[in-house]
Amino acid sequence: MAASTAFVTVGASLAGAKAAQTLRDEGFDGPVVLLGEESERPYERPPLSKGYLLGKDERETVYVHPPNWYAEHDVELRLGATVTAIHPAEHQVTLADGSRLGYAKLLLTTGSAPRRLPVPGADLDGVHYLRRLADSDRIKQSFESASRIAVIGAGWIGLETAAAARTAGAEVTVLEMAELPLLRVLGREVAQIFADLHTDHGVDLRFGAQVAEITGAEGRANGVLLADGSRIDADAVIVGVGITPNTQLAAAAGLDVDNGIRVDAHLRTSHPDIYAAGDVANAFHPLLDKHIRVEHWANALNQPQIAAKGMLGQDVSYDRVPYFFTDQYDLGMEYTGYVEPGGYDQVVFRGRRDTREFIAFWLAEGWVVAGMNVNVWDVTDLIRSLVTSRHQIDPARLADPDVPLDELLDRPGSMA
Repeated sequence: MAASTAFVTVGASLAGAKAAQTLRDEGFDGPVVLLGEESERPYERPPLSKGYLLGKDERETVYVHPPNWYAEHDVELRLGATVTAIHPAEHQVTLADGSRLGYAKLLLTTGSAPRRLPVPGADLDGVHYLRRLADSDRIKQSFESASRIAVIGAGWIGLETAAAARTAGAEVTVLEMAELPLLRVLGREVAQIFADLHTDHGVDLRFGAQVAEITGAEGRANGVLLADGSRIDADAVIVGVGITPNTQLAAAAGLDVDNGIRVDAHLRTSHPDIYAAGDVANAFHPLLDKHIRVEHWANALNQPQIAAKGMLGQDVSYDRVPYFFTDQYDLGMEYTGYVEPGGYDQVVFRGRRDTREFIAFWLAEGWVVAGMNVNVWDVTDLIRSLVTSRHQIDPARLADPDVPLDELLDRPGSMA
């Protein structure tokens, strides 16, 4: 049997679609196959907890490409096609129908799955997990009939869905095991700002809350029982307690797996003809000099472009600074950089926290390792430059809104 010349991607997501687009943009004229287990063509996930969930964005806006784009660019988009095994030695994948498909290069953009809550009642009707477009549709429908909504988990998904539910007019209770929302991600100083934001909009925040059971009647959720015996009545429950990378195929194929599919800076796995990108990839980052796995939209958008170029033999690596954003009520923010829990020694604020118009900078040994602009716009590129400069910067000048950020780049070593 002749070796396949096809470039195959497993995962018809934003990452998969961007990889296919890059292959064509770079002039590859061989077969391109995009395999997706969903029935929907590739779409973006941020709107599912933001504009689309709020009813501000039309359904068509969530898709990566128009319906005819794939045929026009000779990309074979196979929906409802579940891959059950990868055979690296044979350069083939097996599909659920038993057929095999050969590849010259393989890209894994298998993404991640919501963590399920391991308590009784977690699978009752009216309990929602948000990952797919259909999930967002169901949650949006619940807003039309539910007057009381419980949200379990105060991470980004939990807070964004809580904001959407409040905007829709529901009474909302958020249950979080930690002391503050986003505590591991942002640290105490900035996490408090998001707690105050939701409290100001009428959300009942319950911290140190351990869920014991989701209660129900006639097969449908009607509340949440906590370990301390208290109970929160709810017509619908939204669970957002994190995601787990979908590494099962990679692990079964013998690829290196460690908190995701382990890849190098070129996004190549332990097999030279297999690459991975997006949520599932634990990639070596040249700037940070470590492997990191980032679960945000910007990675799904940008990593597959590098992976596709690498599949074509180009000497490229992925060194973009991590980026994500959120919109909650009247707060919009962008975060640029990377900080592990406890990986900073100071937070510097520039602007006014009382009106939620500021920039927060996380510093480690005088270096800016991350910055978050809240209701302050057109500064992301400057924040990215501060992060990548790897220079010590005077915190007093960083906090002073009268000192332009670009001046800090011009004179990075000024430690007054």
